[in-house]
Amino acid sequence: MISEKMIQMTKNSSAIRAMFEEGKQMAAQVGAENVYDFSLGNPNVPAPAEVKAAIEEIINEEDSLMVHGYMSNSGYEDVRAAIAASLNKRFATSFSENNILMTVGAAGGLNVIFKTLLNPGDEVLTFAPYFGEYRSYVSNYDGILKAVEPDTATFQPNLEKFAQMITPKTKAVIVNTPNNPTGVVYSEETIVRMAEILCAKEKEFGISIYLISDEPYRELAYDGVFVPYLTKYYHNTIVGYSFSKSLSLPGERIGYLVIPDEADESGQIIGAANVANRILGYVNAPSLFQRVIAKCLDAQVDVAYYNRNRETLYRGLTEAGFSCIKPEGAFYLFVKSPVEDEKAFCEAAKKYHLLLVPGSSFECPGYVRLAYCVSYETIVNALPKFDMLAKEYGL
Repeated sequence: MISEKMIQMTKNSSAIRAMFEEGKQMAAQVGAENVYDFSLGNPNVPAPAEVKAAIEEIINEEDSLMVHGYMSNSGYEDVRAAIAASLNKRFATSFSENNILMTVGAAGGLNVIFKTLLNPGDEVLTFAPYFGEYRSYVSNYDGILKAVEPDTATFQPNLEKFAQMITPKTKAVIVNTPNNPTGVVYSEETIVRMAEILCAKEKEFGISIYLISDEPYRELAYDGVFVPYLTKYYHNTIVGYSFSKSLSLPGERIGYLVIPDEADESGQIIGAANVANRILGYVNAPSLFQRVIAKCLDAQVDVAYYNRNRETLYRGLTEAGFSCIKPEGAFYLFVKSPVEDEKAFCEAAKKYHLLLVPGSSFECPGYVRLAYCVSYETIVNALPKFDMLAKEYGL
């Protein structure tokens, strides 16, 4: 018999992945060109040319031990130094290689930092709507995830409720900006106020509260929107980053943690995170792609492609009568369901071969998420189907 915890997790397995599998079955029946799958945030924009060039250069020129061998659990020193230098140049920070820990994507990094920080019963706050796997990541280490109810007018964090929910058991707070699933970028005003609340609560309760910034979508921002770098606003910030979206490398599982010297007990955290990286079974981040991303830190995917998708889909949906906030980043639209039961709405959409993810997967029922990291042709061809769906609901 498998563990009781895994029995429950299996029952609650990702609705997004289930929808993705359903889309493959639907495509086999009616043809892939007739299925409009907006379920999975799988980048469709190719990796920048610099990635392929870096792979070829490394494989052809580097010593095999330097490419495929073991290294420090925290990653290659020169790679970490290059990342620190890049961050310092971009954000006027003062990191060194010692502040960087290479991880198996952002998900691996979050598991490492939760393994490092959490005792059983510690509470972690996050803001609904949120990436549903956060609950599993926290549960992995017997922590308790608590979600702050959303402000659905703006989808900026509900800071009044947030302040009320912090207790002496609060160990960490997860923020994700640009946000999955809304595409909202948390404003500088929001971040400043959040930092003020956290500092006041640390002083009130005599504890350290770590702000964990999950940033896989940092580079996907539109219209010149400013995305604050959170270590500059709050001393106990830890950043988890992934190259899955910024370089279209989700399957390569490469990212890093930033643990600043300013964080309380930073030396202990860095040491423990290195141990966590090893004992969780990662041992180290993928060696080849550590080398690759070090050569591609200034490269970027074609954000203009995503922006065209964003503009076209947003315009088409709103003209059809649907309601949603225009996203400022990432590659998602969070659309208000025309009926209270958004799962029923998602089922109705399937009649038109439209695959949408219910907002309850993000602890925000009454909405649906569309991932617009698809071909432009898919969006154009889907819009008449959305028109038919809208008419069915009298929009």
